Amino acid sequence: MFELSLYLGLFLSAFGAASLLPLQSEAVLVGLLLRGDQPVAGLLLVASVGNVLGSVLNAALGRGIERFHDRRWFPVSDQRLAWAKTRYRRYGRWTLLLSWVPIIGDPLTLVAGVMREPWWSFLLLVTLAKFARYLVLAALTLAWF
Repeated sequence: MFELSLYLGLFLSAFGAASLLPLQSEAVLVGLLLRGDQPVAGLLLVASVGNVLGSVLNAALGRGIERFHDRRWFPVSDQRLAWAKTRYRRYGRWTLLLSWVPIIGDPLTLVAGVMREPWWSFLLLVTLAKFARYLVLAALTLAWF
C-alpha cells in the first residue's frame, strides 16, 4: 500500500505541476530516485503520464475558455490573448517542445488549446518534451548521487 501512495503522490505532484499551480514535481521525483527502492522506469512513467495529463487539462481549458474573453473575470486581457495567438501562429506547434520549461510551459499548453492544436500533435510534442525533461533529471540525479 505504501508503494502505491508513493506513485500516487508522484502522479499528483506531476499533474499539479503541469497545471497553473506552483508545484514542483521534480523535487518529488528526485527524492524518490534518491531513495533507490523504486524502479527508475516506473517513476519516469508515472511522472511523465501525470505531467502530460496536467497539460491535457490545460489544453482542454484553453479550448473552452476563450468564449468567456468578454467577461470581467477573464484572467487575460484581449490584447494579451491576441499577442499569445500571434506568437503561436508565428512559431506554431513546435513551441510545445518548450512545455517543460518553468513559467512559460503551462501557458503554452493553454494557448495550444485556445488555438485548437490537433490532439495528436499536442500529445506527441508534449509527451516528448516532458519525458525528456524527467529523463535528463533522472540521469543527472543518478550520476551525481
